[in-house]
Amino acid sequence: MAKSDIETGGSGNEGLYPNMKESSELRWAFIRKVYTILSLQLLLTVGVSAVFFFVRPIPVFITETIPGLVVFFVILLLPLFLLWPLLAFEKKHPINCIVLAIFTLSISFAVGICCSLSKGKIVMEAAILTAAMVFGLTIYTFWAVKRGHDFSFLGPFLFGSLLIILVFTLLQIYYPLGKLTSMIFSGVASIVFCGYIIFDTDQLIKKLNYDEYIIAAIRLYLDVMNLFLNLLGIMSNGQ
Repeated sequence: MAKSDIETGGSGNEGLYPNMKESSELRWAFIRKVYTILSLQLLLTVGVSAVFFFVRPIPVFITETIPGLVVFFVILLLPLFLLWPLLAFEKKHPINCIVLAIFTLSISFAVGICCSLSKGKIVMEAAILTAAMVFGLTIYTFWAVKRGHDFSFLGPFLFGSLLIILVFTLLQIYYPLGKLTSMIFSGVASIVFCGYIIFDTDQLIKKLNYDEYIIAAIRLYLDVMNLFLNLLGIMSNGQ
């Protein structure tokens, strides 16, 4: 029996999903390109987070000085301002790659700050759990799509859940609701972003055009980072 495309990396003749009309080789090349970009983003984030965690004067400056707090809020807002140029130049190489690198760096700073405020054991556990879940959900989605399953129906539900998460996050800023509520919220948010990993992987396999590799990488990167941060929140609040 011939191996499937998932096992051979797209060298076989079978499609990624039933009744696939496009070229499997081209779609696999697109998928590999997206995951290569995603891997570089994750490596950059790990490197920046390690610097923030091990160089203790950085979190001390951010958490205990007024200029540090200003820098912290700038770092949190910067990714929002970078979304417009990312969308505007997503198909213009190499500008799209430069903006993507800056966007990833800004997210990495925010993640690094969160890691520096947690214990090393908790950060490692959250990272391992995130890696296991991302790997498992990705393999599951490729397997399910290969057998004809479609996850497009998740879009409206995930978008509605994301709006609730955003509103609840704003409420938490002004009206903190305690560790237990935060832990429950992080648990629900983790489930939502697990759904987003499945949905965005499904879109990557079947829907996105070949020139939308930047958008595909951003979506998966944000899914992974949000999942990690919420798992980190669960474990930190559970201590």
